Amino acid sequence: MGKRQVKSEKELKKIRLPEEGEIFGRVLKLLGGENLLVKCTDGITRRGRIRGKLKRRVWIRENDIVIIAPWEFGQKERGDILWRYTLPQNDWLKKNNHLSKDF
Repeated sequence: MGKRQVKSEKELKKIRLPEEGEIFGRVLKLLGGENLLVKCTDGITRRGRIRGKLKRRVWIRENDIVIIAPWEFGQKERGDILWRYTLPQNDWLKKNNHLSKDF
């Protein structure tokens, strides 16, 4: 068995945009376990939960841009983290006006 290849962030070109019912958010604080405090583009601060699919595959840090899907029954308080953007992807989002410059 060979080693896994480590790819730089520049090589990752796949970018996912929010679909219906999903919004952009910035991670403010790591709360422990799978919980994060996320400031969303609609102005609400939610407690985000990292989905099981992403839990061990993607490392999420403070100030990362993520896609969050608010829960149906607790839209104002909670949501699921669906995707994390890398630094080159953040620049691309800002350059193509998907995110505001000050977010």
